[in-house]
Amino acid sequence: MVDLSQYLPILIFLAIALGLSAAFVFLPMGVARLTGAHQPNADKLSEYECGFPAFEDSRSQFDVRFYLVAILFIIFDLEAAFLFPWAVSLDVTGWAGWITMMVFLFELIIGFAYAWKVGALEWE
Repeated sequence: MVDLSQYLPILIFLAIALGLSAAFVFLPMGVARLTGAHQPNADKLSEYECGFPAFEDSRSQFDVRFYLVAILFIIFDLEAAFLFPWAVSLDVTGWAGWITMMVFLFELIIGFAYAWKVGALEWE
């Protein structure tokens, strides 16, 4: 027979996390309805990101280069995020950590060169 009592702390943690996340989402909405802060009008429902109504339907297709630039940004942003803990712990990791990071950076440089070669960084 399998002893499932070891999973009880995980289930308690998940229940608390679910309860807190639901409270953070639904509690402000409920408080807004109860206090009268939820009063939609034309000004509150107007466009606010760019200042004018959209030209087209929001479901229209747009260029895939936006996705490509976003993915490239995430990749090189993660590279920087990996460099900080590596630099802090270099005295602990020693030569093995240094060589591993150089291999990682070399792979990223290859990816950057490839993206540059195929024109992923060009914008018309």
